[in-house]
Amino acid sequence: MSFLRAVLVGCLVVFVMAAATDGEAQESKPQVMFKTNMGDIIVELEPKAAPLTVENFLRYVRDGQYNGTVFHRVIKDFMIQGGGFDRSYQKKEIRGPIRNEADRALSNNRGTIAMARTNDPHSATAQFFINTKDNDFLNHTAKDERGWGYTAFGRVVKGMIIANRIGRVPTGSAGPFGQDAPQTPVIIESATVVGE
Repeated sequence: MSFLRAVLVGCLVVFVMAAATDGEAQESKPQVMFKTNMGDIIVELEPKAAPLTVENFLRYVRDGQYNGTVFHRVIKDFMIQGGGFDRSYQKKEIRGPIRNEADRALSNNRGTIAMARTNDPHSATAQFFINTKDNDFLNHTAKDERGWGYTAFGRVVKGMIIANRIGRVPTGSAGPFGQDAPQTPVIIESATVVGE
């Protein structure tokens, strides 16, 4: 009987340790809160899926890069993009580009946050977008200019209703953009790492 009890206790200890490890793994996923003039959005980042991208994004957040910027490009039933321009549509200072990690990152499903870039696959800096629908065509398919895709590195865990609301604002021309710019500015008042 004591042997059986020892086995059961041993199994229980292993189970508790595994559960604690799972909990620690979940806790190690940083969250960022965007306070906007339309409401708050919280995203949870996935460092294991896109370590360079998450590190780069968190550095911009901690440096205050996104405070006072706007969602400058909004396309209904597609995505909302921000992080590059202040309220006067002046470009923000940026660091050098990072390597595209779309070949190992999340899929560009509804609610994911991903890095914006130019036609150069490895040109992402500070700008990001939130997918407001499943955008499979943005996923990695090949390591060439057309197939690299866009690195999705986290997902909205609170405030998707706000992201959707932003995605439906009237758009047109503003600043240097001839279309897709919100006609009433959508401002990121602050972006902070939750718990810091």
